Amino acid sequence: MLKICYNVCCGIDVHKKVLVATIATTNEQKVTTYQTKQFSTFTKDIKKLKQWLIDNNCKDVCMESTGKYWIPIFNILEDSCNVTITHPKYVKAISGKKTDTKDSVWITDIFKHGLVQGSFMPPLDIRQLRDLMRYRFKLVNCKSSEKNRFQNSLTVSNITISNVITDTFGKTSKSILELMLSKDSNVSIQDITPLLKKNLKASPQEILDSIEGNISHEQNSKMKVCLNHYDNIINCINDIEKAILPLTLPYQNQINLILTVPGVKDISAISILSEIGADMSVFKDAEHLCSWAGLTPQCNESAGKKKSVHISRAGIYLKPLLIQCANNAVRDKQCPYFKLRYEAIKKRRGHKRAIIAIARMLLTCIYYILSKNEPFNHEIYEQLTQKNFKTKDKKLNINNAIKFLESQGYKVS
Repeated sequence: MLKICYNVCCGIDVHKKVLVATIATTNEQKVTTYQTKQFSTFTKDIKKLKQWLIDNNCKDVCMESTGKYWIPIFNILEDSCNVTITHPKYVKAISGKKTDTKDSVWITDIFKHGLVQGSFMPPLDIRQLRDLMRYRFKLVNCKSSEKNRFQNSLTVSNITISNVITDTFGKTSKSILELMLSKDSNVSIQDITPLLKKNLKASPQEILDSIEGNISHEQNSKMKVCLNHYDNIINCINDIEKAILPLTLPYQNQINLILTVPGVKDISAISILSEIGADMSVFKDAEHLCSWAGLTPQCNESAGKKKSVHISRAGIYLKPLLIQCANNAVRDKQCPYFKLRYEAIKKRRGHKRAIIAIARMLLTCIYYILSKNEPFNHEIYEQLTQKNFKTKDKKLNINNAIKFLESQGYKVS
């Protein structure tokens, strides 16, 4: 018989318009009675649910993370109950035996016996910071999409200004393009000369040659809309960053500690903190955190055979961010260990697996930095570099010399 972990608990089946809650009460004889009620998702009804739980002395609640519908319920119950949010796959009922009431009872039963794996829920201020940072991430993606659309129109119109100026959306290039779109006639060298910076490598004539294309009326209209939308997105990103700044002030010490890790910059440190929080005690160990972030291979073994596995799809916001930091870390000259480790793995496993390994190393460093409240220690990695990557004097034998010459295109007889 399974052990009962919660004598009084509640399982909630959440939908868009209604939610069904079941309270399970187990007495000393291990006999469980159930009470089921249905509530709407209006705020006043959720408050009635909260009062119903208080009246029945129920402080442990479990519900599945259905879309975004669980969030308002969690926000109202958070201060009075211990709410466990779980992935729907952990509480999925048997096929053919599903109704809203049966789903609610099933969630209550498996939660009562402690069989539900709860999801990580950071504090309210971290959740608010996470929401803003994820929205900023979406805006940055929109900005990149607009830049690509604008560049596509330039290519179609045979405008090759990107060949002579590095940044198409830089101050000089953008001012020239805006002049072209606003002017009906062709742009002359006298028009663009005042717009050029002194340190620009390309000559005015080269720039004029690169913008001699054929912009149709349709492409002109499209590019004006793209530029206008691009500027609006930039303003939106600035406004979001102003809202983010006050939320980071209580965690400035933790952000400064994360910034000591190689490859991590200001925005990256805030994003990492918003995803994993500041309290590392919620994770069992560093390996558990890396698994939660989707940086470890899945387990797939049967009959003593280990099948091919890949990293999980978890960490859709954290994983790409850590990979960007890993790419910066392997170029960091102050801490060469990550570069040497990356090159060693890349030889055997390729670039993708190697960069995932570096990202996992960075997240492990962040875990221990926040746990111990200590900055990144470069001396440890200097010792590891000297210990594991010593330069060895290798003698060049005849076979290796022949292979090298043949790889360079020579025929050795």
